[in-house]
Amino acid sequence: MKEQLEKIRSDAAAALAAAADAEAVEAARVAFLGKKGQLTAVLRGMGALSPEQRPVVGQLANEIRAFVEGEIEKKKAELAEKARAKKLASGVIDVTMPGRRNKAGRLHPLNKVLEEVTSIFTGMGFTVAEGPEVELDYYNFEALNTPADHPARDSQDTFYITDKILLRTQTSSVQIRAMEKSKPPIRMIAPGRVFRSDTADATHSPVFHQIEGLVVDKGITMANLKGTLETFVKALYGPDARIRLRPHHFPFTEPSAEVDASCFVCGGKGCGVCKGEGWIEILGAGMVHPNVLRAGGIDPEEYSGFAFGLGLERLVMIKYGVDDLRLFYENDLRFLKQF
Repeated sequence: MKEQLEKIRSDAAAALAAAADAEAVEAARVAFLGKKGQLTAVLRGMGALSPEQRPVVGQLANEIRAFVEGEIEKKKAELAEKARAKKLASGVIDVTMPGRRNKAGRLHPLNKVLEEVTSIFTGMGFTVAEGPEVELDYYNFEALNTPADHPARDSQDTFYITDKILLRTQTSSVQIRAMEKSKPPIRMIAPGRVFRSDTADATHSPVFHQIEGLVVDKGITMANLKGTLETFVKALYGPDARIRLRPHHFPFTEPSAEVDASCFVCGGKGCGVCKGEGWIEILGAGMVHPNVLRAGGIDPEEYSGFAFGLGLERLVMIKYGVDDLRLFYENDLRFLKQF
């Protein structure tokens, strides 16, 4: 039996020395130390030995088991080191080669123009205000002089969550919140997303962006509104840009006006961009209605103000000559890389 054990030692050593991979090492372990392995088979025959022989053979068997297990671990470490060396050899880095340049991101055209517009107005002393996109009917309509039976509501397809809660249709709702929180003088803009139940096409989207502007102080007149918008348009489209105001109606301003800018392409002569008119409509504006000032907790006998609302997508489409609003939301890199 001792001879059998010594043979197992030598055979195991030879098998492990010849093992070329982890599978061969595992096969040797099973062959010599497994439940049906050679060492186990020898140990099962120890019952035939005399009581004096059993401890001697048992000690030798344990020594051989420890030897084989040690050889297995050595072989595993050897194979692992070879694999590591092979990997390092195949993955040598030439430090003299130029590195790969990381692709830099860029601002989305909407964010690009929004930052520009915000910079223009903050340069004129405006602050930036925010309001909730899920809004109360009171702030979105009622406080803006648009009660439940007002015909102006018919022109706004609104996403209602409940009878009194909705997705805001305009950032004008921030006006009331700003007046409630601050007393005049107030000079702020409120950019943000708005929602209307429109079918997406080249000029409409159920989600788009507005930039609301509000100024409230003593002695504010229509001349202040016109001067502010002229300054803005010249900063955005160039020093030769001009504006004109056309009478209009909004429930939250009185008087109200649609504001056009001279076409930045043809300078007002008429072209394809302005459809031959020389002017491009860019926003709506007017003097804040006294009822809106009262809703904001401001006395219209003491203070007056003006408000305006810009459609961000429209500004960007005009600035870059984009003819389909959907391009801003399709995330097509061929389009976005142009900006």
